[in-house]
Amino acid sequence: MRYFIKFAYNGKNYFGFQIQPDAVSVQETLDKALSLLLKEKIEIVGAGRTDSGVHAKEMFAHFDCQNELDAKHWIKKLNSYLPKDIVIFDLIQVKEDAHARFDATSRTYEYYIHTFKDVFNQEGSWYFSKKLDVQAMNKACELLFQHTDFECFSKVNTDVHTFNCKITEAYWIQKDTEFIFTITADRFLRNMVRAIVGTMINIGLGKISLEEFNTIILSKNRSKAGFSVPAHGLYLVKIAYPYLESHTSN
Repeated sequence: MRYFIKFAYNGKNYFGFQIQPDAVSVQETLDKALSLLLKEKIEIVGAGRTDSGVHAKEMFAHFDCQNELDAKHWIKKLNSYLPKDIVIFDLIQVKEDAHARFDATSRTYEYYIHTFKDVFNQEGSWYFSKKLDVQAMNKACELLFQHTDFECFSKVNTDVHTFNCKITEAYWIQKDTEFIFTITADRFLRNMVRAIVGTMINIGLGKISLEEFNTIILSKNRSKAGFSVPAHGLYLVKIAYPYLESHTSN
């Protein structure tokens, strides 16, 4: 039987979601917990990857097991066993060909910046004290919709076959001394959101113009784009699946 799990994690103590040698990952932690509690070898397949230090407010993965599972019982049991920085929200039985990665129709990320020193939010938001022009940054967001190739914002030497992404939502909002960037697309390249934010910071500082931002995208050259902002301000916040829209979480 195939199940989706809906969960969240604080990425501070993990070297990303995906299993890798000699490093603690979210995927490895969940595999071990599920295998131990269900008493069979479980290997989850995630909806995507998050880099080291990146958080997820909503993440999905699927796994197969031999027995039918009572959702409420196993959610409680898993949350009692898992470390305090991973939480399970839901356990959903799905069709045997359902796929957490390939069936996702969109993903949404948020990036948090605070411009006044906040001693209670140092690990969940990036402290950047310089004044930013949020109107200019939002104009840059509008330019993103005119493009589909975002190679300039991707890590080099990546194993993807295409750099095309369809961005359907991108905007900045300012709440007093806090800035939040939201972006939705059908897929994201490695480091893409952090590179976009870093480049838009340069627009907000007046270091590059909107015309130069457009030229950077057309260049397909990572070295021409801006810096990559720190991981701890980035959150995966939503993943959409057509067949889960009517499902009510526990």
